[in-house]
Amino acid sequence: MEQKILEIKETALKEIEKTYDLKSLEEVKNKYLSRASELNNLKKGLKDVPPEQRPKIGALVNQVSKEIETLTNQKQEEFYTAELNKKLESEKIDITLPSTFEPVGHVHPLTKTINEIVEIFELLGFSLIENQYSPEVETVKYNFDLLNTPKEHPARDVQDTFYSKLGENVVLRSQTSNAQVRQMQNSRPPIKIVSPGRVYRSESVSARKNNLFHQIEGLYVDKNVTFSDLKGVLNEFIRLYFGSYRPTRFRNSFFPFTEPSAEIDVQCIMCEGKGCPTCSGTGWLEILGAGMVDPNVLKAVDIDPEVYSGFAFGMGVERLTMLKYAIDDIRLFFNDDIRFLNQF
Repeated sequence: MEQKILEIKETALKEIEKTYDLKSLEEVKNKYLSRASELNNLKKGLKDVPPEQRPKIGALVNQVSKEIETLTNQKQEEFYTAELNKKLESEKIDITLPSTFEPVGHVHPLTKTINEIVEIFELLGFSLIENQYSPEVETVKYNFDLLNTPKEHPARDVQDTFYSKLGENVVLRSQTSNAQVRQMQNSRPPIKIVSPGRVYRSESVSARKNNLFHQIEGLYVDKNVTFSDLKGVLNEFIRLYFGSYRPTRFRNSFFPFTEPSAEIDVQCIMCEGKGCPTCSGTGWLEILGAGMVDPNVLKAVDIDPEVYSGFAFGMGVERLTMLKYAIDDIRLFFNDDIRFLNQF
């Protein structure tokens, strides 16, 4: 048996030296070191060797196995190094050559504004709600009825709202206020959320108006919420968004889903309140609408207006972006003009 082991060793070492790549080396390794190898079978047959010879034969088998494994590992390292050097040689680059410019995209100004506004309100304790509560294709029930909008209200006319061919009860939402109704239906106070999204109005396209634009809706419902809370939140938002304190004014207004309602103006960014063409000489610019949630809206979603109160607000993203960056035409946001977009 000793002679047989030495013959296996000699043959194995010769075959290992003749290997030319990792694959051929792996084949030789399996041949002599796997469980089905001849060496392994000899180990199993040690029980048939006379007891006095077992230590010597066992030690020889282990020594030969170790020599074969050592030489195999050495060859494997050689092949790996050779392949790595070959790959590095073929893939090397000249770092002294001038690079080529690869243009990359960046965030659209409207998306940038939405992200900034949402971040500010999150700092003020509001949560961003998921899109499932704010569908763009909406029913009249959520776009008007549950928002306390009477059937004779002009906003329901086809001149103002896009109705679907699916039926007279399906519309493209004309405001993001549908989000507040769905949120109140699916959760209980306290509720403090913001919801951005696209809205649609049947309007003639001009420098100031578009039939597609973006809004951000906000809602806060809890016990003892007051109009003072509303003013405090919006004044702080305006300060954070425009980067410094800016005078504001709250004017009486009317929205079906809030009572009392107000429109909020900020001192003109262009003329600092002196009067200019941008603010039509008034020194003020309207930026959003707001008010206390109408009790009828709370009742419609089974929230007791005797226990809870709240405020809601909505702002046009395009308008806020135009004011902050002194943009004079809303159509620029949708024309994909690279000269315009590159400024952001």
